[in-house]
Amino acid sequence: MENVDTQRLMVKVARLYHTHGMRQTDIAKRLQISQSRVSRLLSQAEEAAVVRTVVAVPQHIHADLEERVEARYGLSEVHVIDAVSDDETELGRDLAHTMAALLQDIAFDAPTIGFTSWSSTLRMMVDVLQPMRSRTERVVEMLGDLGPPELQHDAARSTQRLASFTGSQPVFLRTPGVVRSPEIKDLLLDRDLYAREALQMLDSIDLALVGIGACEVDPSLRPGDNFFTTEDFERMRRLGAVGEVCLHFIDADGVPVAGGLDELVIGVTLEQIRAARRRWAVAGGLRKHAAIRAALAGGWVDTLVTDAGTAEFLMSGPVPDLTVRPGRQESVDTDA
Repeated sequence: MENVDTQRLMVKVARLYHTHGMRQTDIAKRLQISQSRVSRLLSQAEEAAVVRTVVAVPQHIHADLEERVEARYGLSEVHVIDAVSDDETELGRDLAHTMAALLQDIAFDAPTIGFTSWSSTLRMMVDVLQPMRSRTERVVEMLGDLGPPELQHDAARSTQRLASFTGSQPVFLRTPGVVRSPEIKDLLLDRDLYAREALQMLDSIDLALVGIGACEVDPSLRPGDNFFTTEDFERMRRLGAVGEVCLHFIDADGVPVAGGLDELVIGVTLEQIRAARRRWAVAGGLRKHAAIRAALAGGWVDTLVTDAGTAEFLMSGPVPDLTVRPGRQESVDTDA
């Protein structure tokens, strides 16, 4: 137990130093340990290969908790980290580094990667990513543009970088992510051959990097700005929605909530997510607890990177019924 506690502290120190750019003196004050111990832990992290391009968490640190979450929700893999802060941005950065390490460590055949480019955590993941060993042909954006132009630019840049790291071609979806009527959606797609081709490629996703959102306006977006309005979210909550997967609303059991908003989204459909060979998500924090549990209960995700607090939350409450899951599909051979 002492060895595990030391390793957990080593990972925290390494993350604060390498990921958050904190000075050793500030880390010592924050964790209430000596600066000399901070220095020793950083050296140990390098010797143990915990510190590479990103901070890699040893797999056995939360092995029991990870296995319990996997068993409860029927997941392929769960990777749990200790949060070093309650701040949502800091947590997102930690989760992003863990997801990057996971992607870089695994060699797999994924001709088509579906990418939720507007997810801030996934964009931070791409920022620290290095060339991957996957065999990939294309990286396809799974949603159209959301938010102001600077966010749209960041999303496109992340798609381009992820494609370069996989040696593949980026496929952009340069349309609004959310429109105000089905008629506008039909008109836009009728006039945009490239958007229609991108959406068709999502029929055969090998790895979907899925976005999970709470049932509220995302902090990085403005209501109605190529996005849903505050009234839209209020109405969906009244209908029982607790979160969304790639902008498709689901209830606490992961069942899609019909409210007419799916027809306004230009992007991946729930049927396309269901058909994907792998569905990975990186999400955590109190604000997303209910949404993450719903996504797992519904089978919309098969691999999750999250924080310890969220993992403990996932183990609380009633055990989900895995016999009827809207996002479930037959298992496939995922070996490279």
